Amino acid sequence: MLNRVRSAVAHLVSSGGAPPPRPKSPDLPSAPSPQTAAPPEAPRSPPARAGSGSAAPAKTVEARACFSRPTFLQLSPGGLRRADDHAGRAVQSPPDTGRRLPWSTGYAEVINAGKSRHNEDQACCEVVYVEGRRSVSGAPREPSQGQGLCFYYWGLFDGHAGGGAAEMASRLLHRHIREQLKDLVEILQDPSPPPLCLPSTPGAPGSSDSSHLVGPQSCWSSQKEVTHESLVVGAIENAFQFMDEQMARERRGHQVEGGCCALVVVYLLGKVYVANAGDSRAIIVRNGEIIPMSREFTPETERRRLQLLGFLKPELLGGEFTHLEFPRRIQPKELGQRMLYRDQNMTGWAYKKIELEDLRFPLVCGEGKKARVMATIGVTRGLGDHNLKVCSSTLPIKPFLSCFPEVRVYDLTQYEHCPDDVLVLGTDGLWDVTSDCEVAATVDRVLSAYEPNDPSRYTALAQALVLGARGTPRDRGWRLPNNKLGSGDDISVFVIPLGGPGSYS
Repeated sequence: MLNRVRSAVAHLVSSGGAPPPRPKSPDLPSAPSPQTAAPPEAPRSPPARAGSGSAAPAKTVEARACFSRPTFLQLSPGGLRRADDHAGRAVQSPPDTGRRLPWSTGYAEVINAGKSRHNEDQACCEVVYVEGRRSVSGAPREPSQGQGLCFYYWGLFDGHAGGGAAEMASRLLHRHIREQLKDLVEILQDPSPPPLCLPSTPGAPGSSDSSHLVGPQSCWSSQKEVTHESLVVGAIENAFQFMDEQMARERRGHQVEGGCCALVVVYLLGKVYVANAGDSRAIIVRNGEIIPMSREFTPETERRRLQLLGFLKPELLGGEFTHLEFPRRIQPKELGQRMLYRDQNMTGWAYKKIELEDLRFPLVCGEGKKARVMATIGVTRGLGDHNLKVCSSTLPIKPFLSCFPEVRVYDLTQYEHCPDDVLVLGTDGLWDVTSDCEVAATVDRVLSAYEPNDPSRYTALAQALVLGARGTPRDRGWRLPNNKLGSGDDISVFVIPLGGPGSYS
């Protein structure tokens, strides 16, 4: 096992080839009607091209064609080349002259210091209209029967092992959310409790007499209380799952390589829903107070879930791993001795007698940023990774990775927000070198230098956060003011003012 890990690391260091260009994947199967559909998305920033008369090899042009950045950055081919420069690491933000992002949202990003060939982060910011699919009674909705819903959407996607999954998720995940909300349009606009059962689609088997399906008492003798909020949470969770399933279906034909962490914010009917699957994070800074809106999902934070799955389905371990955790790797000479361990049920440690199967590589190993599942991947939730295998093995890792996000809800109507109250989203490139308190201090320092009604203040704040995490180039790499290493990872940041569309649109 150790030799496999070493050989994989050696291969990673020596490999420099770029993946072949991937065709665009199709949109969702069911397209909305042209009368109510959201405006079509513009193509992403064009790929960089070689200068006129350049004799660049075909392989270089091919690699460039795979590289794209968010549409709202409005990058020219020259700007795209600067965004792809590992040496300069220029911070990219939407131009001041263009149309501002919803809520005057601030955004900034910077490429890594050579960790990967291109910036594997992606971002999306959209206003999405949802037309109801049918009424609660089961009859098709007439256009005049009511209005649809509109939600605001922000997404950060941190890719790994290639940028294909992040690029695909940035284009399609909000459309999956829209599909899941179509059945809820009328229900969410009705203040009464949601029905526990919906009628079948007209014409479907068993739909000839659907009156007995309507109303909660016909389904449950004692019903659970279900809120509108929980319906939105469920729609977001299902959207993540359908996005992951689409990646699985199209990973060969459209070459959706790698996987991605996903951090998504949905604003709907006065509430902010923050959905996180991976190690990106979000915090609210409100009147100097820090409110965490997500947590990281890593081999350490999800150790017990991973160990439980390995215990219940030992075939997933392939005879190469053990679900037990030990303080260090066990040596063959220690067979029969007693060593500290913990299993899926334990938060503390106890002693056990070392047996032959305990010599296998642990399912979860390492600490902090070096923690890995099956000695391969450092995140436990996200989208994609359907082709990920254990180093130099055919053993799949995907069964241990979850695509389901944790969704936290913040009610904007419960507080009187000022222009300095913001929601900060960042990929792990920000949080690896910046604490919550440091982010809050930057929020106070930057926003206090601008007039409250200046919409450019949030872009300036996003740029300051990215610059602060990147550091400045010195003899020994990128350094922070305290001379510690800056982030060498891709860094992407959204700053969303909590005043909402009424105050800042």
